[in-house]
Amino acid sequence: MLAEAAGLALLASLSPTALLIAAIYLGSARPRLTATFYLTGAVAMSLVMGVVLLVALRTAGLSHSSEHAPRYGLRLGFGVLLLVAGVVLARRKPQAPDAGSRKPGLVERMAADPAPRSAFLVGVLVFAPGATFLAALQVIAAAHADVEATAVAVIVVVVINVLLVWLPIVLHVVAPERTTRYLTAFNTWLRRHGRTVLVWVLVLVGGIMVATGIHGLAT
Repeated sequence: MLAEAAGLALLASLSPTALLIAAIYLGSARPRLTATFYLTGAVAMSLVMGVVLLVALRTAGLSHSSEHAPRYGLRLGFGVLLLVAGVVLARRKPQAPDAGSRKPGLVERMAADPAPRSAFLVGVLVFAPGATFLAALQVIAAAHADVEATAVAVIVVVVINVLLVWLPIVLHVVAPERTTRYLTAFNTWLRRHGRTVLVWVLVLVGGIMVATGIHGLAT
């Protein structure tokens, strides 16, 4: 249970947006303070929604042996949804860069003016739960685990989910100049290839969930 949930959480953590914003905050006037507030918002959103979703899934009875088919049917549905999203994103033509006509989104506007309070709100918004994070929680909810094991699994999933926030902060504490330089270079690469990365993550996670869903239904 824990290994599967952690694997899905790792895939959920591969968010180009989360890393781009971490790079922006670590390059600001108060890098560690602003990035820490960003991390706090990310953890708060992930933990609160993780508990809420886990309770909702457990209330639905997915951990009961009688709910075997609905449990894996839900996983199959998530997988199909992610595959469709990946295919649609891959087929959509990239918009031509036109800085004059493109209006920045809310998160982009908030991140453009780094401050601790806005960084916390950005963390909350960026880490609103997605399908992959929900899939990791579904694995935990469906397991026959006691309260202690479930709590540990949720904490592990949350920590992994915000990996691209706390890891750059730790690296910045150890080697600030080198971390800033590498983050800047990676930020440039990610701006160019973030869409491709997102497509591959959606397709990979969707394929895994479809395969496990079909296997679970078949057995």
